[in-house]
Amino acid sequence: MTIHFIGAGPGAPDLITLRGRDLIGACPVCLYAGSLIPKTMLDWCPASARIIDTAPLDLDAIIAEMRAAHESGEDVARLHSGDLSIWSATGEQMRRLDALGIPYSVTPGVPAFAAAAAALKRELTLPGLAQSLVLTRTSGRASAMPEKERLATFATSGTTLAVHLSIHVVEQVVAELTPFYGGSCPVAIVFRASWPDERVLRGTLQTIAAQVRESGLERTALILVGPALAADDFSESALYSTGYDRRFRLRGEV
Repeated sequence: MTIHFIGAGPGAPDLITLRGRDLIGACPVCLYAGSLIPKTMLDWCPASARIIDTAPLDLDAIIAEMRAAHESGEDVARLHSGDLSIWSATGEQMRRLDALGIPYSVTPGVPAFAAAAAALKRELTLPGLAQSLVLTRTSGRASAMPEKERLATFATSGTTLAVHLSIHVVEQVVAELTPFYGGSCPVAIVFRASWPDERVLRGTLQTIAAQVRESGLERTALILVGPALAADDFSESALYSTGYDRRFRLRGEV
């Protein structure tokens, strides 16, 4: 048997990968991350599947469920929101499974920042403005930030920042970033990207905190900061220029 860690995507059920959907449909046990996973995804589970909400469980209890399934020879679909590579708390689960000799697989999912950019209809890396995207967060109860990973450190680059899990301290985010980006720097906040109740706030570092307070948003929102969020006068990439040689199109070819 295998524990299948599956990135369930940002929220919309049809943004899960085909592999993830098929694994859900094939596993007799499903562990899912509470309110972060659309309940309609559970409809893909076999009719006889044992479905367990892990929100009230601690790590020991989650691993106990996986171990019990392993001993029964049952595959497990372990659903986490977004993509598994960032802030998914899968690392400690995999470490426990390694120690127990229980096999597992990893299926990636659409990350929240990608769904947020889609909602905004913006490319986050524009020529001459930003060619990097920093995924970061502020310290929280579950995990503190390392000393060298402060917002101010990343802000010195001037590139696009995607600040996760920090909507509740938006004033702090604004205070730390304004000296580097300036008060007129564009900001967008996407609440529950791709869900039916998705909301988008657009503003600047000078105005966004007040908008958040008025909106009442307190969680499940991503903060995007950087000039690429509102620029229209950026340079075009040379990729599609008529004078650009590349492997599949030589100079001068139409």
